[in-house]
Amino acid sequence: MALLCLVLAPRSRAAEAPAAARPIATRDVSFSLEVQHAIDRGLAWLASHQNSNGWWSTPDHPAVTALALMAWAGRPEDSPGRAPAGLRRGYDFLLQCVQPDGGIHRSNLVTYNTALSMMALLAAREPAYESTIRRARRFLVGLQSDFGEKGRADDVFDGGIGYGTKYSHSDMGNTLAALEALHYSRHLARDRHAGEPDLNWEAAIRFLQNCQNLPAYNKQDWVSDDPKHRGGFIYYPGHSMAGAETNAATGRVALRSYGSISYGGMLSYIYAQLPPEDPRVRAVFDWLRANYTLDENPGMGPQGRYFYFHTMAKALTAAGVTDLELRDGRRVPWRRELAMKLLNLQQPDGSWINTEHARWWEKDPALVTSYAVLALEMIHRGGVALQP
Repeated sequence: MALLCLVLAPRSRAAEAPAAARPIATRDVSFSLEVQHAIDRGLAWLASHQNSNGWWSTPDHPAVTALALMAWAGRPEDSPGRAPAGLRRGYDFLLQCVQPDGGIHRSNLVTYNTALSMMALLAAREPAYESTIRRARRFLVGLQSDFGEKGRADDVFDGGIGYGTKYSHSDMGNTLAALEALHYSRHLARDRHAGEPDLNWEAAIRFLQNCQNLPAYNKQDWVSDDPKHRGGFIYYPGHSMAGAETNAATGRVALRSYGSISYGGMLSYIYAQLPPEDPRVRAVFDWLRANYTLDENPGMGPQGRYFYFHTMAKALTAAGVTDLELRDGRRVPWRRELAMKLLNLQQPDGSWINTEHARWWEKDPALVTSYAVLALEMIHRGGVALQP
């Protein structure tokens, strides 16, 4: 599977104009080298801040270690020097977190930790890890929610995945992490092992649409038809991290869409193999085009800023978007603009950190540096072009 979402993100069939209609751009070698230098500095910071026992940041959450390992796995081929010896200790640490039921975690946040650890093990391309990945895959499949009558989509949370405890309901963050790991390990469900369990992907799609502000597909009373929010996503049915708006005339309360989870929704639809012409995919892509910015996480300000950058890079890479055409017709070279933003935000020691808001652990430089390096690696592989 090569480097998974870092390299083999699925190509979109709809997001770009036909190749013949796009102006030809020339690769900016100088800027590409600047991006590589920023990646190398970020990786050097990660190498120097790994615990001697193999983990980054905390031993309680192997997901952080997994992100750092994925950052190293995705480094440019011509990066100087060899990978540090500590990477083996990092993978050994992940294996120490494997539980008897196949989950990869220490105690909580079992979905996030298992899914991201799976991604790191897949990125290692080590045949010895296959049995561990298979068991983790079965564990994630077993977390899919079915709250009402078994086998029926009679609850808005059915089909999604939550934090992993017995009574946790589904949410977009955990579902995105699980869908990513299950998508990139789908080959394991297809080959050699007859009867290998797989996710109910149709049920997962129904959960995703239950989190989307799109009245044609989502009939819940909180759904907004306001153009400001139509097509975007919220965190889970009935709750948006970006809050709500009340119609002064009618008193109706509608939930606000926001940037990072809307990119997560688009990416989740891609992992579930919905075609780009599907109205749900088009609607979220239209919302993202209308709300493109690198100044904030739209709807959330500085909260989750680096997760937003990271998820944007993954979603637009997976969708095959070269230049992002905004609703006003302008085409923006999102790779170049995001790269410049991240270069300007890099700290003197090579790390990144959210200096404005600590929410979602973004005061943790190991986590945020991994997000930034992964985004820059996708940009570097996609090519940074001069303006045509």
